Amino acid sequence: MTTPATGTNKVEQFSGTVRIVIVDDSTFMRTALRRMLESDPQLKIVGVGKDGAEAIALCKQLRPDVVTMDVEMPVLDGLSALKQLKSEVTPMPAVLMCSSLTSAGSHEALQALRLGAADVIAKEGSSFSLNVDAMRADLIAKIKAIAANRAARAGMQPAQNTVQTARTFKVDPASVSLLVIGSSTGGPPVLETLVTALKSDLHVPVVIAQHMPLMFTKSLAERLDRESSVRVFHGEHGMKIESGKVYIAPGAMHTRIKSAGTSLQLEVSTEPKTALYRPSVNELFSSAASVRGKGVLGVVCTGMGDDGMLGSKDVKLAKGVVIAQDMPSCVVYGMPKAVAQGGFADASMNPDEIAQVLAMLRAGGSSRAAA
Repeated sequence: MTTPATGTNKVEQFSGTVRIVIVDDSTFMRTALRRMLESDPQLKIVGVGKDGAEAIALCKQLRPDVVTMDVEMPVLDGLSALKQLKSEVTPMPAVLMCSSLTSAGSHEALQALRLGAADVIAKEGSSFSLNVDAMRADLIAKIKAIAANRAARAGMQPAQNTVQTARTFKVDPASVSLLVIGSSTGGPPVLETLVTALKSDLHVPVVIAQHMPLMFTKSLAERLDRESSVRVFHGEHGMKIESGKVYIAPGAMHTRIKSAGTSLQLEVSTEPKTALYRPSVNELFSSAASVRGKGVLGVVCTGMGDDGMLGSKDVKLAKGVVIAQDMPSCVVYGMPKAVAQGGFADASMNPDEIAQVLAMLRAGGSSRAAA
């Protein structure tokens, strides 16, 4: 097995200007966000608002590419404004919601993503000034990656697809003994599509690595557990992995799969500390390949950077199968693109097509995805 890479924050080159509207009821946050974003010459602030009603008016008037918007605001809150933007503004700008690192904030963040937000900016007021440099770099990278992907979908021709589509892809459900999924920017709604497609007689365990803070991954596990016909758990160190159950890797920690006698268990730790993302999809996939080899089915979903590429390589070296989400359905076609261009994807599909494949992981399931 290769040693998993730490991953990179590499995004598609974007040569244009991204027009941005900032909406937040806090004068401090509006000023801080403006300073952060204007530090990059490709980002242009075209409007600033203090509530959801102003957000809608500004978007109708200015037609920005991206909106950063707080959740809790007077007059009209961020979630309500997001619903109206979706129905009243065409084309709808990409929306990045600002949500607090609290239990309530994490549930609001997931709701925003289900309503169509491209991503969530997690903020913690008490440590904002200490984390401003890291937040600036992450925010700028996300905005550029989202803008590049939107531009590609709007007019550019994607690179020629060199992997199979749902119409030709086959997998034998009986050959799969472990399902691992990795996702990042735009991932939670995709994960909901995939996990809710799993049947109650699922015959394999599922482990998922989603790039999100700890509080957010906990809320994600709770949400998926309520909505699915299978049990979904927030992973813990030493937890036994059982068939028919789903485990969400906790945010800010790496999750690997280890053999424990005749069974499998989760190993949760902060190592390697050098990894850009925690949980690392590379770490999860590589560990899966080491314990289940050709029985691994890996799915790499939307997200910027290339986390999951070398983990997918390990899965392929072990004779396992990897599916990459296709470009048109991604919020950011970074991670799946890296896997496909590296030659490690057996198929490229949209979330509904992937869900059809995963729904077959049961006794008597067909081996062909529906066309």
